[in-house]
Amino acid sequence: MDAPAGLRNARSEGRLTLEWRDGEQQAISHARLRGACPCSQCKAARLRGAIALVDEAVRLTAIHPQGYGVQLVFSDGHERGIYPWEYLRGLAEAPTVPG
Repeated sequence: MDAPAGLRNARSEGRLTLEWRDGEQQAISHARLRGACPCSQCKAARLRGAIALVDEAVRLTAIHPQGYGVQLVFSDGHERGIYPWEYLRGLAEAPTVPG
């Protein structure tokens, strides 16, 4: 899957907006992104049923492109997960068409 045409991190609102090349826009809350971290440590915790609650105040502080996705850095210090584009598209809460 291709990278989106644009990423907007609305830090104060706690939301990442992805603008896909097909014109679709999707928003994902920072808390949802943190809770769905795809790193091996977080995946293992979810498989064990040890799901930690994510504080709604957690914020995305940095985005590092990795070609097939992005590494996201959060205000709680977590920075291990690389989120592939396809995974991010599946996490999106509500697709919208730009108006």
